[in-house]
Amino acid sequence: MQREETLELALQVLEHQGIANTTLEMVAREADLPRDEIRRFWPDTEALLYDALRYHSQQIEAWRRQVFYDENLSAHSKLLARYEGLTNSVRNQRYPGCLFVAACSFFPDAAHPIHQLANQQKRAAWEFTHSLLTQLEVDDPAMVAEQMELVLEGCLSRLLVKRSQADVDTARHLAEDILRFACCRTAGALG
Repeated sequence: MQREETLELALQVLEHQGIANTTLEMVAREADLPRDEIRRFWPDTEALLYDALRYHSQQIEAWRRQVFYDENLSAHSKLLARYEGLTNSVRNQRYPGCLFVAACSFFPDAAHPIHQLANQQKRAAWEFTHSLLTQLEVDDPAMVAEQMELVLEGCLSRLLVKRSQADVDTARHLAEDILRFACCRTAGALG
């Protein structure tokens, strides 16, 4: 089994069992590998968690680049594309984005490598949003990006607990409202 396949299985175990409950043994069982085989790459659960989150972060970054440079999508569509991705994840009973929220809670020390990785992911998400809002020339794109990311993180936090499509739908509507309000303010409709 390839290393990436094992990391993908580890992500699935993490999504369903949570960061606190996942063990190397669970991942080995899911991958149908002896525990010693897993330990060759990851000496402990924390090492596996870091690697799985780093791998997932790379997947998300590739997705963001693909969306950002897609000339067939408007900036509005690009800003809301994450909710389509979350809808597909919920449909497939996958909740990978939530892992970064959980990682910050489980590893609260800001100096911890896993916490830093989760923060890097959050920062990259904010930069993606900010860049698109800047393209739209909204007034105060930094503040609007904060608002939109807060809604997204709230949605991801709720998915950790409820795993409900309704929460994704609500978050998408809130993000649409924030975006619409920001565009109206820019156009002077609220001035």
